[in-house]
Amino acid sequence: MCGLFTDAVTYDDVHISFTQEEWVLLNPSQKSLYKDLLLGTYRNLTAIVYRWEDHNIEEHCKSSRRHRR
Repeated sequence: MCGLFTDAVTYDDVHISFTQEEWVLLNPSQKSLYKDLLLGTYRNLTAIVYRWEDHNIEEHCKSSRRHRR
Protein backbone atom coordinates (compact mmCIF):
# COMPACT_ATOMS: atom_id res chain seq x y z
CA MET A 1 0.00 0.00 0.00
CA CYS A 2 2.87 2.40 0.69
CA GLY A 3 4.01 2.23 -2.93
CA LEU A 4 0.81 3.94 -4.00
CA PHE A 5 2.10 7.27 -2.73
CA THR A 6 5.09 7.52 -5.07
CA ASP A 7 3.17 9.50 -7.71
CA ALA A 8 0.71 11.23 -5.40
CA VAL A 9 -1.47 14.01 -6.74
CA THR A 10 -1.51 17.20 -4.72
CA TYR A 11 -4.36 19.63 -4.24
CA ASP A 12 -2.47 22.14 -6.39
CA ASP A 13 -2.46 19.59 -9.23
CA VAL A 14 -6.26 19.57 -9.39
CA HIS A 15 -7.23 22.99 -8.03
CA ILE A 16 -8.58 25.61 -10.43
CA SER A 17 -8.84 29.20 -9.30
CA PHE A 18 -10.78 31.97 -11.01
CA THR A 19 -10.31 35.70 -10.62
CA GLN A 20 -13.42 37.82 -10.03
CA GLU A 21 -13.23 38.95 -13.65
CA GLU A 22 -13.08 35.35 -14.92
CA TRP A 23 -15.89 34.20 -12.60
CA VAL A 24 -18.24 36.87 -13.98
CA LEU A 25 -17.68 35.53 -17.51
CA LEU A 26 -18.80 31.99 -16.60
CA ASN A 27 -22.38 31.00 -17.36
CA PRO A 28 -24.52 29.42 -14.60
CA SER A 29 -23.89 25.83 -15.77
CA GLN A 30 -20.11 26.41 -15.73
CA LYS A 31 -20.32 27.83 -12.21
CA SER A 32 -22.43 24.86 -11.12
CA LEU A 33 -19.94 22.40 -12.65
CA TYR A 34 -17.07 24.16 -10.88
CA LYS A 35 -18.86 23.99 -7.54
CA ASP A 36 -19.72 20.29 -8.04
CA LEU A 37 -16.10 19.46 -8.90
CA LEU A 38 -14.80 21.48 -5.97
CA LEU A 39 -17.13 19.67 -3.56
CA GLY A 40 -16.17 16.29 -5.05
CA THR A 41 -12.48 17.05 -4.63
CA TYR A 42 -13.08 18.17 -1.05
CA ARG A 43 -15.02 15.00 -0.24
CA ASN A 44 -12.29 12.82 -1.74
CA LEU A 45 -9.55 14.59 0.21
CA THR A 46 -11.44 14.37 3.49
CA ALA A 47 -12.15 10.68 2.87
CA ILE A 48 -8.44 10.03 2.30
CA VAL A 49 -7.49 11.87 5.49
CA TYR A 50 -10.14 9.96 7.44
CA ARG A 51 -8.88 6.60 6.17
CA TRP A 52 -5.26 7.62 6.80
CA GLU A 53 -5.99 8.50 10.42
CA ASP A 54 -8.52 5.72 11.03
CA HIS A 55 -6.32 2.89 9.81
CA ASN A 56 -3.00 4.28 11.05
CA ILE A 57 -1.55 3.93 7.55
CA GLU A 58 1.42 6.18 8.29
CA GLU A 59 2.62 3.94 11.13
CA HIS A 60 2.01 0.84 9.01
CA CYS A 61 4.19 2.27 6.23
CA LYS A 62 6.97 3.14 8.66
CA SER A 63 6.99 -0.35 10.18
CA SER A 64 6.89 -1.95 6.71
CA ARG A 65 10.01 -0.01 5.73
CA ARG A 66 11.79 -1.19 8.88
CA HIS A 67 11.07 -4.83 8.08
CA ARG A 68 12.34 -4.55 4.49
CA ARG A 69 15.86 -3.56 5.55
